[in-house]
Amino acid sequence: MKEYLKAAVEQAKMSLKEGGIPIGSVIVYDGKIIGRGHNRRVQDGSAILHAEMAALENAGRLSANVYKQCTLYTTLSPCSMCSGAIILYKIPRVIIGENKTFMGEEELLRLKGVRVEVLQDEVCISLMRNFIKDNPKLWNEDIGL
Repeated sequence: MKEYLKAAVEQAKMSLKEGGIPIGSVIVYDGKIIGRGHNRRVQDGSAILHAEMAALENAGRLSANVYKQCTLYTTLSPCSMCSGAIILYKIPRVIIGENKTFMGEEELLRLKGVRVEVLQDEVCISLMRNFIKDNPKLWNEDIGL
């Protein structure tokens, strides 16, 4: 499990280096990462490319049976949009790096039968705390405030 969260953190750091928001995600199927993504709203001028959405996009078009056997790892609690995609594709398990800096739709995910685990990983927390402190306007834009 730790190696997959580490891969998501690498994605988050990549976004930060590119001038974006440090959130990363990976999708794991049968012990292999099949999709990687990081928040690309700033870099691409996108309204929707959060890390989870980018990971789904990078996984490519897959059958519903594949998604139903995946685990999604994300450095930050998923927002409404990303949680909706998780529910839509019936991804059964989500591992979250942290939810101290932002609480997404974890209860909705659980209500829809998704197994949610929050790790409160110090690296994930530190990445977001520092980013929010240094970029409050951009952070508020990203979460729709």
